[in-house]
Amino acid sequence: MSSTIQMLAPVIIFFVILLAMGFYVQKKSADARAENYSKDYFIGGRSLGGFVLAMTLVATYGSVSSFLSGPGVAWEKGFGWVYYASTQVVAAYLVLAVFGKKMAVVGRKTDSVTVVDLIRSRYNSDIIATISAIAIIVFFTTQMIGQFIGGAQIFSAVTGLSYVAGLLIFALVVVLYTTVGGFMAVAITDTACAIMMLVGMFCLVFAIVSKAGGIENIMVTINEASAQARATGVGYDMLDPTASGSIPVQLFITQWMLCGVCTVGLPQTSVRCLAYKDTKSVHRAIIYGTIVCGAMMVGMHLIGVLARGVLTSLPEGASTDTVIPTVMVQYMHPVLAGITIIGPLAATMSTVSSLLISGSSAIIKDLYLHHKEVKKEAVDQKFVGKISVAVTFLMGIVAIILSINPPDIIVWINMFAFGGLQTAFFWIFLFGLFWKKANKTGALWCVVGGMVAYCGVYILDIQISSFHNIIVGIVVGLICFLIGNSMGKPTEEKTARIFFPEKFND
Repeated sequence: MSSTIQMLAPVIIFFVILLAMGFYVQKKSADARAENYSKDYFIGGRSLGGFVLAMTLVATYGSVSSFLSGPGVAWEKGFGWVYYASTQVVAAYLVLAVFGKKMAVVGRKTDSVTVVDLIRSRYNSDIIATISAIAIIVFFTTQMIGQFIGGAQIFSAVTGLSYVAGLLIFALVVVLYTTVGGFMAVAITDTACAIMMLVGMFCLVFAIVSKAGGIENIMVTINEASAQARATGVGYDMLDPTASGSIPVQLFITQWMLCGVCTVGLPQTSVRCLAYKDTKSVHRAIIYGTIVCGAMMVGMHLIGVLARGVLTSLPEGASTDTVIPTVMVQYMHPVLAGITIIGPLAATMSTVSSLLISGSSAIIKDLYLHHKEVKKEAVDQKFVGKISVAVTFLMGIVAIILSINPPDIIVWINMFAFGGLQTAFFWIFLFGLFWKKANKTGALWCVVGGMVAYCGVYILDIQISSFHNIIVGIVVGLICFLIGNSMGKPTEEKTARIFFPEKFND
């Protein structure tokens, strides 16, 4: 049996299992969808337990860059990049602990199915809701492209198939099971993906340490590379927290904002707070999610550093994105490599499935169904089902087509999309849920001003020191919110009573 077939066998089996899960959920959810299609299809009928909630959150957050670009940069720069990545440990905790209970409570009170539903209810503004829905569609599509590119690259590198063949195989699988099964299929398959991400991580570290002859030998190689970098000024001191000055303090601050504090502003993760079934579930999810997210984010970047013990250099012209695929091909048994490749593919698929279902909800629930509600027109649940499936499928196909001719490195695509989403949603989420005086004028100024500033500095290629442009978007958004808020009308009492019942004595 050829090595390619041995590598592909575990992957194909996993893909078949994911497709089976999607069709199983579709069949099991038939009655619930007949009653209210959008609520079941887009948030799974608010029925997630603690473990599934934690795993779907972690799997959604852990994208292909966590398995490909991040470890590749860590291989090049050393332990400083592991410190840099450690800011992501708090992501699951912040989303669930800060927003979790509040979003669940007001989500049920307002019957919100999407984060845009919640925004519309909080600010009583169709304009803000529409802008938010458009932002979701644009940035989610951008992020999906980045995920597809990364998944196809690693699939191609490890199996020997062409980039396009790899893209079509795994991308069509994720689009199909998401389209068929909806949110609940996404949550269940995310759980399977998160487990395989952990399995892949452990397989990688085992293979690297074994081939290198132990941690001690790896550290000898890293010490030699660091000493050479210090002596010649070429390369990076892998033992220096700043990687020879290439990771300045500004970049650490940016990382804390982009992948730490501001992750609460990512719609694809915060929407999970509308889907769990009870308080006990979210408390368990906080524990599970924080542990698994920390282990995965720190672990994969640490593996990137350890890979220096077996892979001391890359071919001329090769990017650091090829580090992990090269380790799989050169230093792992084909079957073990096939099992390991499921990890980064699962990271890609879980992120894409969440983006797809949330992007579809922005079109169907936040735009189409809201239009029907305003017009007071009857809603045919069967028709809603058909267009939900069609829109989800078409969004996936568009992202696949746009991924066929990829740019060089995917980490910057992800960071652009992350920053755009956080600029659009961070302050309107945070102030909307925790500041009674926040009003729609402030929210509108924040979204428009922050987005214009964020995209503007990207288009004009303006760089402020070593900060990521998220800093510009977040700061401008905050200033715009405060100025606009001071000029707008107070929140209506009816809305305030829903979101801030503790502020009223009766």
